[in-house]
Amino acid sequence: MSIDAANKVCLEKIQASTAVWSDIRKAKDVVPGMSERTVLHAGPPLSWKQMCGPMRGAITGACIFEGWATDPEGVARLAESGELEFDSSHHHNAIGPMSGIITPTMQVSVVMNDTNNRETYATLYMGIGKVLRHGAFDDEVMAKLRWMNFELAPLLRTALQHAGGIDLKSIVAQALQMGDELHNRNKASNALLLTALVPHLISVGEKEEVLKAIDFIDKSGHFVLNAVMAGSKGMLDAGANIENSTIVTAIARNGYETGIRVSGLGDRWFTAPAPMIDGVYFPGFGPEDANPDLGDSAITETIGLGSFSMAGAPAVVEYIGGTAQFALETTLKMYEITVSEHKNYKLPPVNFRGAPLGIDIRKVVETGITPVINTGIACRRPGIGQIGAGLTAAPMECFTAALEAFAGRNS
Repeated sequence: MSIDAANKVCLEKIQASTAVWSDIRKAKDVVPGMSERTVLHAGPPLSWKQMCGPMRGAITGACIFEGWATDPEGVARLAESGELEFDSSHHHNAIGPMSGIITPTMQVSVVMNDTNNRETYATLYMGIGKVLRHGAFDDEVMAKLRWMNFELAPLLRTALQHAGGIDLKSIVAQALQMGDELHNRNKASNALLLTALVPHLISVGEKEEVLKAIDFIDKSGHFVLNAVMAGSKGMLDAGANIENSTIVTAIARNGYETGIRVSGLGDRWFTAPAPMIDGVYFPGFGPEDANPDLGDSAITETIGLGSFSMAGAPAVVEYIGGTAQFALETTLKMYEITVSEHKNYKLPPVNFRGAPLGIDIRKVVETGITPVINTGIACRRPGIGQIGAGLTAAPMECFTAALEAFAGRNS
């Protein structure tokens, strides 16, 4: 099969995929290969020694949540002893924003790709600022984490079962025409999710717990994001392992390296040092406080959302920086490195063209244009949390290494 034919097959499988938020379960009960001491993280695999400050902070909070340790020093001893089994979430059908930490008793959303009978998993979204995924772990963070896992998650699970699942792909398609880009702007998608959830929450829950859940989801602004990430991964994984395909199926960052995976090159990671982020900072913070790029959330760009759909969400620049013209220009540039347009994800400002879909390593190297990523910024020091948001790009070295491997795969 030719490269073009292989890429067509890859994209057909991706576009035929569904994404239905069907359940919430304890991670150890559904995530493949998860042991009693597994710690999954964002990005390509790495060791404790290589982990950045916010990832170590998130692991500290997760270990305290699990009851494995009581303080940062105890967590460090545990990690250095080799008792924790670190691995990339991508190796376990899972995904997470920023540090992306998932441990066995955390509750995860289950998102079903019915077309390919694939499940993917992600933890629940905690909000912005001082939260676990950005490396914060004080008493306030831990109290919220426990409430979300022990009270909110069971309520949401019952509501999802009552609803028979929620179609995330449909929500994404609608939200793109309402000013979202589904990475750093989720105002419409979050509202659509609440509209779908509320009747079922009311049907199954007590008044006070339902009101608290609705208030939390509404004020978080991005609660839908983690489930959309899981759905995007499930769609892209459907297009993985197509022989001769040059389509990128994952972009992920762990704060130390950025890595990509390519359909025709199996599960191999092609990595380069994680770049810094050009961003807008919260009061009291600046570039000197920032950690290099971190998180699995670039899966949204990989499926054509995020910066790839900024033309349809010009208001996002108020959060990440730039202008409305820049948002439009970014989307137009991303068409230059992709081989198709999404049949369901349409962008009104570019005459309802489909979102750029199918990052081709050949086009990236040929044009010199790398995928733009809009993202949050974590403080490089553990325990602080999010300090801003901005823009970066996947390093060219990832794509040149992948293209060289592709060219030499039969030699």
